[in-house]
Amino acid sequence: MTRHSRHLSLALSLSLVLTGPAAGEKATVAVAANFAEVVERLEADFMRETGHELTFVAGSTGKLYAQIANGAPFDVLLSADHARPEVLERDGLAVAGSRFTYSFGRLTLWSAEPGRVGEDGAATLREGAFRRIAIANPDLAPYGLAARQTLESLELWDSVKGEIVMGQSIGQAHALVASGSVELGFVALSYVLSPRNEIPGSRWDVPPSLHAPIRQDAVLLSRAADNQAARAFLAFLRSAEAKAVIETYGYAVE
Repeated sequence: MTRHSRHLSLALSLSLVLTGPAAGEKATVAVAANFAEVVERLEADFMRETGHELTFVAGSTGKLYAQIANGAPFDVLLSADHARPEVLERDGLAVAGSRFTYSFGRLTLWSAEPGRVGEDGAATLREGAFRRIAIANPDLAPYGLAARQTLESLELWDSVKGEIVMGQSIGQAHALVASGSVELGFVALSYVLSPRNEIPGSRWDVPPSLHAPIRQDAVLLSRAADNQAARAFLAFLRSAEAKAVIETYGYAVE
């Protein structure tokens, strides 16, 4: 190797050490409580493929929406409904045309006790052999609204509303049932199918005809219009790889 070549090689090596590969961007994703575990599962694959870094903030859709409306520094919203992303887009707080449905949620009547919930969950509810039943707050959480709609469709809302214990999110409703604080409750099917769930218990998957579809929409928030990490994550959610993972948690995808 000539002296000139050695100098050139050293210069190139030093340049690679100093600059390295292009650094990824960062994005903060506000995610509905029911979907938090799924995005944790997806995060490693996304970061490996793109080099971007994500931070997740989970909560009820209603509370996340209120935080965004009040200026919270979120870049993406993964909602548990379609209404709030639609409003954000209409009000200029989300990028027009960025909204899409990333999953359809499923509701299940679940108990930590084997045999507590029969194959006909409606019959279990009508028998009333329970003291308390958990649902998420219908004003904050779409799964709570679906639970109320289910009880109304079965003409049971008035008869059981005195036994209802409300969680502020579907995650809290699930925790009430999992801990045994209440005998049964309406929870997201994704929690019951989660690999982390060590309590199979008993369940009745609510027929979708008993409530409005739980259409979960994602949207890019206006502050992140030029955030490549946020845009890449939304694109990743629409990939076949991500959809396969989402389906394993009991969600339907388009």
